[in-house]
Amino acid sequence: MRPSQTELWLGLTLTLALLAVRWASAQAPIYVSSWAVRVTKGYQEAERLARKFGFVNLGQIFPDDQYFHLRHRGVAQQSLTPHWGHRLRLKKDPKVRWFEQQTLRRRVKRSLVVPTDPWFSKQWYMNKEIQQDLNILKAWNQGLTGRGVVISILDDGIEKDHPDLWANYDPLASYDFNDYDPDPQPRYTPNDENRHGTRCAGEVSATANNGFCGAGVAFNARIGGVRMLDGAITDIVEAQSLSLQPQHIHIYSASWGPEDDGRTVDGPGLLTQEAFRRGVTKGRQGLGTLFIWASGNGGLHYDNCNCDGYTNSIHTLSVGSTTRQGRVPWYSEACASTFTTTFSSGVVTDPQIVTTDLHHQCTDKHTGTSASAPLAAGMIALALEANEPPLWLWAAGRGVAGGPGSRVAAH
Repeated sequence: MRPSQTELWLGLTLTLALLAVRWASAQAPIYVSSWAVRVTKGYQEAERLARKFGFVNLGQIFPDDQYFHLRHRGVAQQSLTPHWGHRLRLKKDPKVRWFEQQTLRRRVKRSLVVPTDPWFSKQWYMNKEIQQDLNILKAWNQGLTGRGVVISILDDGIEKDHPDLWANYDPLASYDFNDYDPDPQPRYTPNDENRHGTRCAGEVSATANNGFCGAGVAFNARIGGVRMLDGAITDIVEAQSLSLQPQHIHIYSASWGPEDDGRTVDGPGLLTQEAFRRGVTKGRQGLGTLFIWASGNGGLHYDNCNCDGYTNSIHTLSVGSTTRQGRVPWYSEACASTFTTTFSSGVVTDPQIVTTDLHHQCTDKHTGTSASAPLAAGMIALALEANEPPLWLWAAGRGVAGGPGSRVAAH
């Protein structure tokens, strides 16, 4: 017996309602047991709050004694509802200027996996194999290799003992904000899903002339890694990652962001916005930190990077992709905030980017805007080295001018 039209409509309505409920639950914030709190009296006031309300004071978020990271062991690590009791207590305390219970923030690595591509032993995008390459050989011939410049890859960690990375590895530009320790070594899994940061690092600073893999764009630059995408991602984690050693690190490269699904509008939280602001106004001895950002791979879903608060921030340099033939790839997102494009792959037969990989290996299958942003970071490192002040200026100012690129501001 065939169902009536009314029964069909009722079934369709019920299905749509269930889908709507699932979508709403997927978008609901998940609260964690961490709070960001701003107090005016500094560390002693934060300690008083922690003792009074049962928090553990995990220390400063920024080095100015105002923003602190508090955690409560008696609160569920993940919850669909905020803790109203602590909210009221903190709200009533006259010394608390601002607070926010942290929520998990979904961030995806902007990489593409395109299987069955042939292996290319040569790096076509910078060895003159194509007519309009990145013009890297000309810069190298001028003696520019990134020497004196420090770059940090904000991602899922980097394999610091990789044969093509260890010589340039910089522990001062590295940290693990997922486990809160100084070691950014990625967590190994059967599927190697934490290879992203190591791949991005090799594009920037893989060692040259050592008979292994290829060469990074700035193969004498110091390279660090921040492990922050392989755990709970909060506003605190993002802010601390973006403000790690701002007087030591010149360039931060990030190839991640909100979902590229064509329906997500998201951006940095208050603390991350503050990290950006502090970076461009105070980083590099006041010259401004350089934040390089992959623009996103949501082209197939009609995503638009104007709806991504990281790539459209005035504080970031947003990088898109172009194919070997100079065409717009299928995953590209169009938006006014795109600062530039560099090479990556297009269709499955197009060559991809050669770089370092997990387990001391190499790969020729790095692609998407994830691969484009580190190339831009490496080229900017060459530009900073080219703008290094003369030696007499260093002698006069004892290096206070800010190191390589002291004549180059962030914007």
